Amino acid sequence: MSIPTVNPTPTSITAAFDLPKPPGVSWRVRSQQVVDYEVSMTRGLLSTSNSTFAHACGADGKRRTRCLVVVDDAVEQLYGERLRAYFSAWRIAHNWRVVPGDENTKQLDTALGLVDDMSSMGILRRAEKIVAIGGGVVLDVVGMTASLYRRGVPYIRVPTTLIGQVDAGIGVKTGINHGQHKNRLGTYCAPETALIDPEFLRTVDRRHINNGLAEIIKMALIKDSQLFDLLEATVASIDPETLADCGPAGGEILSRSIAGMLDELEPNLWEKVLERAVDYGHTFSPSLELRADPPLLHGEAVAVDMAICVALARNRGLLSEQDADRALTLMNAAGLPLTHPVFTAELLERALEDAVKHRDGYQRMPLTAGIGSAVFVNDITADELQAALSFVAHRDHRAADSDVLESAR
Repeated sequence: MSIPTVNPTPTSITAAFDLPKPPGVSWRVRSQQVVDYEVSMTRGLLSTSNSTFAHACGADGKRRTRCLVVVDDAVEQLYGERLRAYFSAWRIAHNWRVVPGDENTKQLDTALGLVDDMSSMGILRRAEKIVAIGGGVVLDVVGMTASLYRRGVPYIRVPTTLIGQVDAGIGVKTGINHGQHKNRLGTYCAPETALIDPEFLRTVDRRHINNGLAEIIKMALIKDSQLFDLLEATVASIDPETLADCGPAGGEILSRSIAGMLDELEPNLWEKVLERAVDYGHTFSPSLELRADPPLLHGEAVAVDMAICVALARNRGLLSEQDADRALTLMNAAGLPLTHPVFTAELLERALEDAVKHRDGYQRMPLTAGIGSAVFVNDITADELQAALSFVAHRDHRAADSDVLESAR
């Protein structure tokens, strides 16, 4: 015998919504955002027979696609024709914007100009992409603009400088400067992909190669003693050609640097944990970078910061005298400055105070604990900063005197 189905009586709307009056009502919302992007090293990115770049832009060579291409002025001069030929071969229609690659470009006005470009182009929110090609400045500004426009449109990074390929171009941070503060405004916005072609380094001048070496030395000091040893053995021969050729030493330097950086970034992309080893060399350098006249490149300012950190670690017994000398010698051999007139004890104290605000009330300052590892400290004093300045100044003067003697011979 079948049993008749009984439909339950619907719950009274009045009963279901018989909620307590505010403030006695609350909801908790939980969500997770999946981050999934690829950092790919590929040779011959601009060869029309290489489909990697085209596929990243959403092109298959058959149907017409569009993108907004933002390049820095150096890229325009060196690679503009090859880029246009590549896009034409793969049927990628492109709106083209050239911006200066210097630090003055990292302003809100630049971002708003790119917003106007996207609006006039009528870029589709998901199907069409922004392509950023250049150094860290262009990558930062484009990434921030992409994160803001319609609350996020996809973009691709093609870093063409050494510092872009090992640092600025492979993470998720974006930013512009504001007032006297570097990257004071910014977002976290992962690219769909970052495409790294060492061939671009062939046209990077020596100063900008040294600029990128600062970030590579940073990774060696805080994470990878084998990378440090490799740099010591090869730094005299590192130049645009050797890196672009990507031989055994150059290829390993690039790959170890990128892998080490990504290994540090991946578990903490949104910086929920404020103790970050990759902040090594980035406590005092932002203040120096925006105040130095003539201007310093980012890596040059980081190097001066790292020299202070080496001295702090040595004076605390975290780094031996021998390893401190090795670290400063490597930076000097890489063509990086160890001191700067703007770096006074007063500036260091102010910079540390600002870093404490950025790091939520604590110094959280990474220092080397032997080459290849790092610890965090929260009790650096003004006297220690002065002692570190004196140590580095003395070491730098000794190095300068040695260079003079060597030239005299």
